[in-house]
Amino acid sequence: MTTLERISDYLQKGRASKVKETVLQALDENIPPRVIMDDGLLRGMRLVAEKFKTDEVFVPQVLVASRAINAGLQVLRPYLQGEEQGATGVAVLGTVKGDMHDIGKNIVHIMLESKGLKVIDLGVDVPAEAFYQAAVENNADVVCCSALLTATMEEMRHVVNVFSAHNYRDKVKIMIGGAPVTQGFCAHIGADIYTEDAVEAAEVAYAVCAGKRK
Repeated sequence: MTTLERISDYLQKGRASKVKETVLQALDENIPPRVIMDDGLLRGMRLVAEKFKTDEVFVPQVLVASRAINAGLQVLRPYLQGEEQGATGVAVLGTVKGDMHDIGKNIVHIMLESKGLKVIDLGVDVPAEAFYQAAVENNADVVCCSALLTATMEEMRHVVNVFSAHNYRDKVKIMIGGAPVTQGFCAHIGADIYTEDAVEAAEVAYAVCAGKRK
């Protein structure tokens, strides 16, 4: 098993101290930080996300995996920030009004930071106007809205409408996600992006930000 494969394996098992140790070993082996991130940490987290969707793992395993990737990020962050100074962006993140769930949101937060983005995390139960105000105040590139309850999905439409009412839709991309959310719902409410998991959300958000800064 290669060093990168061991990072992925330890992450999937939630072994934070071993992830940190093996990331340091990878750096000592002169493996580029971005490769360690993509082929070690993010590969492991993507596998966890896939297993979660097929009920092979459950919330406790996802939580310990997220702690493990955070441990690896603490080691890598200084190197990644140095690499990506020209392509960083700003993402506003929150769980929509009426919804108090934050597990998925917190994992997305970690993933966004892993791609070098500045994250403005508004927490849970966030009103549509708060998303808009944070986007304006921080010159955000992406607004990421999470919902875990079917009953709160419609609040995402309200977020889109608030940005439209303020003539701000052309200045930011609105990304939505969460267990009950679909691509069809995204198109129906006029949001820009739907992603199935936190890893994909981070990759797409980074691509949006990098594209705006070319």
